[in-house]
Formats: sequence, C-alpha cells, structure tokens
Amino acid sequence: MAAKIAFVAYGLNLLAHLLLVAFNLLPYPLGPALAIATVLTPPVSFLVALVAYAVVGLAIYDLRISRQKFELLSRTDMLSGLMNRRAFVEQFERMKGPVSMVLFDIDRFKAINDNFGHKAGDEVIAEVGEILRRIVPADGMAARLGGEEFAILIGSDGDASVMDIAEHVRLAVECRAFFGPGGHIPVTVSAGIAEAATGAGFSEMFCRADQAMYVAKAAGRNRIVHADQFLDRDTGLRRDFMSAPAVALLH
Repeated sequence: MAAKIAFVAYGLNLLAHLLLVAFNLLPYPLGPALAIATVLTPPVSFLVALVAYAVVGLAIYDLRISRQKFELLSRTDMLSGLMNRRAFVEQFERMKGPVSMVLFDIDRFKAINDNFGHKAGDEVIAEVGEILRRIVPADGMAARLGGEEFAILIGSDGDASVMDIAEHVRLAVECRAFFGPGGHIPVTVSAGIAEAATGAGFSEMFCRADQAMYVAKAAGRNRIVHADQFLDRDTGLRRDFMSAPAVALLH
C-alpha cells in the first residue's frame, strides 16, 4: 500500500508540473524539475506512507489485544481464575454429544467466612479453583458459577469417568491443608452429578445436578451423589423410594 501511495504521489507531482507549464507558472525549467520529482517524490512519499501505516497498524493491533483481554475478563471469574457462569453456559451449548455435569458446593462456607474472615474465604475459593483446574482433563471445562458453587462439564468420550473425576476433586479438597488467621480451616465439598443425552438444555441438566448436590448435603456433606440414584433419567421425576431418608439411599 505504501508503494501504491508513492506511485500516486509521483503521478500527482508530474501532473502538477505539467499544469504549471501549461499556464506558464513554472518558475524553473521542466526537465530538471521532473528529474528532481522522479528522484525525491517516490522514496519520500513511500517512507511517509510506511510510517503512517505502521502507526495505524500498531493502533489496530493494540485495539485487538485490548478487545481480547476484555473478552477474556468478561468470561473469567477473577477470584478462581475459572470460567464464569456466562462462559460456562456458552460452552455447554457448543458441546456435541452426551455430556456430564458435576456441581460442587463448598460445605459450610458461611461458617468459614464468619469464623476466619472473608479473606480466608476468598483464598479457599481460589484454591478450590486451582484444584479443579489441575484435575479436570483437557477435554473438560471448569467454572465458578457464583459464591461457593463450582461446576465441571465432561464429554462422554473422555478417558476418565465423571464419577472418578468428581471423587478426585472431593479427595483433593478434603486433603488440602487450608489455614486462616485462627489456624486450620476444615474444607470439604459436596457434589451432584447429572448426565444428559444430546439436546438436553442447560437449565434441565443444572437442576438435576443441583438436586443431587442437595441430597449429598442432606446425607452429611463431603460426598458425591448421582442424580440417577433418585431421579428418573427420562422424566426427571423423583422415584418412589425417595420417601426413605437420603442417608439410607447412599449406603
């Protein structure tokens, strides 16, 4: 483009000289003037155009980088470093084939904030996020949905079963040493698992995982419950044996 501008500038320079000659306004001989124009105009205009395009190009590059950073920030939970809810839902909608969702909730998180302070609570959330990032396989996705609630998505073609991954996360959190101003902080998570065939909506699957997670809470926390243990996969309705205590269903 800079070369094209140089040629255009040279052409305009020649045209201007010819017009000045036609009106007897050229104050010097045409031959030397054209020689000087030929020698100076193309390289000077090329350099000026090159600098201008370099400045514009750098500005466009900076804008692109800024846009990418903004997009990343808009899709990332700053405390945990995981996806936020918006990005998680978008990724869910893009996934092909059957998927499994695991919904994690930090047990008694309010007590952690009350007893050890919100700074300690934030550190717990950040560390749980790091555990998820380390354990969830490359073909899976992890997100913080809000508060003390996390979720992962695993495709049906993964190498490890969703239950194995969820149990790995649960054990890693339970074994991790958390410390606050008052000493050791006991941290565990409860989780619910839901699986769905192709075409299942996010709300439906989230509701199933959420129900399973609350059964895990009711059964004593620090455990994982699969929705198929008490929900019919096709209808989403509770099975008759849910009238029994939740603890009895899990042992």
